[in-house]
Amino acid sequence: MTRDLTYPKEPGNTVHRLSQRGQYDLHTVHSIVNSTPVLHVSFNAADSAHGPFPATLPMIGQMGSFSYPSSDLGDTLDCYLHGYISARLMKLAREDPAQGLPITIAATKCDGLVLSLTPFSHSYNYRSAVLFGYASAVDDEEEKLWAMRLITNSVVQDRWEHARLPAGVELSTTTILRVRVVSASAKVRDGEPHDDKKDLERPEVTDKTWTGVVPMWETLGEPVASGNNRVEETPEHIRSFVDKMNNNNKKYAQSVTRDA
Repeated sequence: MTRDLTYPKEPGNTVHRLSQRGQYDLHTVHSIVNSTPVLHVSFNAADSAHGPFPATLPMIGQMGSFSYPSSDLGDTLDCYLHGYISARLMKLAREDPAQGLPITIAATKCDGLVLSLTPFSHSYNYRSAVLFGYASAVDDEEEKLWAMRLITNSVVQDRWEHARLPAGVELSTTTILRVRVVSASAKVRDGEPHDDKKDLERPEVTDKTWTGVVPMWETLGEPVASGNNRVEETPEHIRSFVDKMNNNNKKYAQSVTRDA
């Protein structure tokens, strides 16, 4: 019997508020990151022009292992981020290549609107994850191309194999950051509204207030060809990806409307 790998509970990653929703297994944390289209990356800018405030950037990224490409989401993985060579984050990450730049990565999925008897108890069904790690620029060309393929195929499955590959200035102006994750956790809410007993015993409240969950999921629309497109039919890899994503997102959101 195998045991699920977990991130150790430490002061920085431990969920305190509603601690029963905290999850630390690698598979849960990594799956949330890999299913979130936009990650939010925070770091200390360390320059007077930015003032005392930390910087937060929306970025795209994926969990993966260049050393062990067949690793699954339950294994130890790095987080790869895609950016432009002259961006401040990329420059800061090169200042200490041995240690890397300390950063925090946040990912959030909303799965439903939880409507209860009182606004105080309203909520979302959600999945969220936070990673803490050190970012370093990837200089090895083989690893850089591997990471670019990983990230591209997270946007649309198999897209790397159905597009012209980057070359020349496209490669030289793109920076890939490898984030060595040292700590992480997830927080997940699912199920029905949980109202106080005092409200549930008040017919004047329960008889007029609808309670329940409105499922919520990301939906990809019908592909629209560009004005320069010369391919008559939408390729199968795009259609199958759209159908798969829509079906999976809908299925999950509907599955967590009830308490387990």
